[in-house]
Amino acid sequence: HADVAMYHAKESGRNSYKAFTLELVKKSISKMELEQDLHKAFLQNQLKIFYQPQIDITLGKILGFEALLRWEHPVKGLISPDEFIPMAETTGFIVKIGEWVMKKACSDIQKLNEQFGQEFQVGINVSPRQFEHPEFVSMVWKALREAGMHPHSVELEITEGLFVKQNGLVEERLQALHDIGVQIAIDDFGTGYSSLAYLKMLEVDYLKIDQSFIRQLPESMQDGAIVDAIITLASNLNLQVIAEGVETSEQAEVLRKLGCAEFQGFFFCHPMPAQQLRLLLDH
Repeated sequence: HADVAMYHAKESGRNSYKAFTLELVKKSISKMELEQDLHKAFLQNQLKIFYQPQIDITLGKILGFEALLRWEHPVKGLISPDEFIPMAETTGFIVKIGEWVMKKACSDIQKLNEQFGQEFQVGINVSPRQFEHPEFVSMVWKALREAGMHPHSVELEITEGLFVKQNGLVEERLQALHDIGVQIAIDDFGTGYSSLAYLKMLEVDYLKIDQSFIRQLPESMQDGAIVDAIITLASNLNLQVIAEGVETSEQAEVLRKLGCAEFQGFFFCHPMPAQQLRLLLDH
């Protein structure tokens, strides 16, 4: 019982205490069952990848896609990535899942590239646990080679929190990925790590503006000022910008006027399976 309470305290941010209750036991059992179900889901092909188009904000042209992991549980229905990704990260299972996502995403988008004679990019989210794995760079290279995909067409998305450790590993790994030719995006920019020093030190190509700054546009002057500052910063550092979560024409117009080059969000279309992308591109 004390062990259950201790882990609950850790999950609540540490530096705290929790008393044991029967409710904690229920949560622990539920979490354990979900973890077991996730392993089954991986083996039984319940995990799917949906793709959200990334759009040239001026021309309305599709430039690439972000690969988004989905889990359709046979009993519980659609389970949010916010629920199972942190669990997979904690257990280390995210490394195996992440490797599968990378191979599948590269394969799917390369098939589109060959079919339509274009070079669409694919954005792939990378968790800290996955990024720090000793074989991560080899996994990326293997996925590219098996799919026959040009490295420049892959955009690996990492979060700002990865830079907190500052132990040299991040800089070394980003340099290795840059040497291969893949591109690096900082996901959810502006919501995590506060120091901007890493932008001048590390090999980064894109900043992705978090949707929390887009949601209240054009009404919120504060959000507009933050978005403007991010776009100006990126421009001065020769970085590309992608705005996430764009849902209205008004939001898209504000971003266009501020000089944002790309966006993604429901305003253009919802994420969809790879087979539906072909129908979208045909039109």
